[in-house]
Amino acid sequence: MSAYLGYLTHPITGERVEEADAYLPSEVDGGHVYAVPSYDLGRVRGLETSDDPGIFRYRPLLPIAQGSVVSLHEGGTPLLPLPGLGGSHGLPRLFVKDESRNPTWSYKDRLAAVAVTKAVQEGRDTVVVSSTGNHGAAVAAYAARAGIRCVVLTLASVPQAMKTMMQSFGADVVALEKPTDRWVLMRQLVEERGWAPMSGFVGPPSGSNPYGCEGYKTIAYELHAQLGDVPDVVIAPVAYGDALAGLHRGFADMVALGLTSRLPRLIAAEPFGPYGQALRDGYRADATVPAGASVAFSIASPYATWQGWNALVATGGAAASADDDATMAAQRELASRDGVFLEASSVITAAVLPELLARGEVTPEQTVVLLGTSTGLKDVPTSAERLPAVPVIAPELAALDAAIAR
Repeated sequence: MSAYLGYLTHPITGERVEEADAYLPSEVDGGHVYAVPSYDLGRVRGLETSDDPGIFRYRPLLPIAQGSVVSLHEGGTPLLPLPGLGGSHGLPRLFVKDESRNPTWSYKDRLAAVAVTKAVQEGRDTVVVSSTGNHGAAVAAYAARAGIRCVVLTLASVPQAMKTMMQSFGADVVALEKPTDRWVLMRQLVEERGWAPMSGFVGPPSGSNPYGCEGYKTIAYELHAQLGDVPDVVIAPVAYGDALAGLHRGFADMVALGLTSRLPRLIAAEPFGPYGQALRDGYRADATVPAGASVAFSIASPYATWQGWNALVATGGAAASADDDATMAAQRELASRDGVFLEASSVITAAVLPELLARGEVTPEQTVVLLGTSTGLKDVPTSAERLPAVPVIAPELAALDAAIAR
């Protein structure tokens, strides 16, 4: 039996929000906050699973109706120990939840699976998403699987691999000049044409599709199953806080179900520091930090969101930042020592470890999980720029020895 009650609740005011009003966040103190799906966990016995594919094995705890689901067998990603990286930082229980094993090689598949399923159940024929890459690729793939139209509003600056994936999955992809231009156009499409929004479309930003964000709860469920309990710390790359909020709700579900007695500390890894500022000064919707170009382009936001900040505060969490050099060095170290090649926007979780250790936010006896959100193959040129050219040598041992000595 499903625990979903068929409506949403505003997390600040406690007001009930009907499904018909779910896609437009309400304004609170100059910002925007989405309502979240409501559940009666008394309807289920523990962490019930079903025979549905992918993350829908946790269907009783997801906000969808009975009937078919849109799945590419997402989820079930491995939790890999990191003896190389962990050894260099004195963290013997360091792991990565490798979300690059999902069908479109990123954690966004969990959001897309639930959000597109909900759109199909609502009878929508078109979904629209504002994205610089992973989000758009995932939604495009799941829309293709569902047989409905997908329109992606992106920027010309995104890597070619991202645009290629979105177009290959059949999406109509257009680029706009400014990031905020996408939100203006997308809101018109949602309100005037009835297209289902797969991402946020208001400023200051609030987060994404409130049903889709529930898909990230399944990461928490899987971590509990893989470790036998929840970890001490989860470090996640953060922009608008969708995964952070979903993780918080997933871990909270397990506390409420009596499966664990504690919430892990959630830590935000970010290029420019808006969550660090929000934790120091309190959350303000219009607060920004200086931001610019970043190798971690998909999380290079000057804003924090209420949902991300709330997840950090509720778990006693923290935030840390890393620059481009540290991020790319971490990418090389993780790949060369542990065999895991993550995108810059993902591997920033490894890059912030030195700061977290120095501050005492992470300690050697803890079980620490890095959320590995996407593969480095999504942006090969950025990685290649920092690697030496491959030498061309004669077929001689001396030539080989000279080359590899360099």
